[in-house]
Amino acid sequence: MHAIDYVAPKSIQEAVELMASKGDQARAMAGGTDLLVQLRGGRRTSEVVVDIKDISELNQLTYDSQKGLTIGAAVPCYKIYQDDQIAGLYPGLVDSASLIGSIQIQGRASIGGNLCNSAPSADGIPALIALGAVANVAGPNGNREIPVEEFCTGPGQNVLGSGEILVSVSIAAPQDKSGAAYLRFIPRNEMDIAVAGVGASVLLDSSGQNFVSARIALASVAPTPVFSKAAGDSLAGKPVSDDSINEAAEKAMGDAKPITDMRGTIKQRTHLIGVLTRRTLDNAIKRARGE
Repeated sequence: MHAIDYVAPKSIQEAVELMASKGDQARAMAGGTDLLVQLRGGRRTSEVVVDIKDISELNQLTYDSQKGLTIGAAVPCYKIYQDDQIAGLYPGLVDSASLIGSIQIQGRASIGGNLCNSAPSADGIPALIALGAVANVAGPNGNREIPVEEFCTGPGQNVLGSGEILVSVSIAAPQDKSGAAYLRFIPRNEMDIAVAGVGASVLLDSSGQNFVSARIALASVAPTPVFSKAAGDSLAGKPVSDDSINEAAEKAMGDAKPITDMRGTIKQRTHLIGVLTRRTLDNAIKRARGE
């Protein structure tokens, strides 16, 4: 392993300039729980690591009833689920934040870092997609907003260009009669990589008996996390029923394009997507109803 320079900028502009000056040989680091392992193992190379934890905007965790939730890219997972207000408003996000690594890892790992690592099996990304989250990015050419479902482009790859960094993730304030959930299947009880995962959010009508809209996202069944638009759209205007949920599960299974590897087969993963879609929708519905 060759020597790597380390810098800790204090502003977004300084970080962007540092990143741009080194191009693809600069790596931004928040918690470092993925990056440092990858560098040591030779899976990624870098001339300089840009530690973004000292940038104030990247450490903000704020909620406003009008603007919604803003999660700075460096905010560690534990701060999300230990905030009673945020945990109460965004339980689907807590489902995923509390599954990223171990308790120790969650003290450093961030939702933003989970997104930028862009693993198909990432636990944080399906929940963000289901919640309609937007990635706020800064770079040499200014700022841009990217729907999270468009952020990942391949295994470990994303839309960030030279000099760009993720500043924060924004999620709209939850509506009345809305709920979200995330579930995954792993061979062990904890600290494992998802064989399959599903995030779902629903909006019900005032009676709680009909779907207004839904969003469903899948993990570990394609080169990137999958936004199963067809599955979510199939629920709009339908009654909350087993038939409606089963139809959505079938469409989610149709959007899954898994591979067979040491952790699971195509058949198993496709089946799991159906099971997990039904279960996450059930959980999201219960939360929307306040049950």
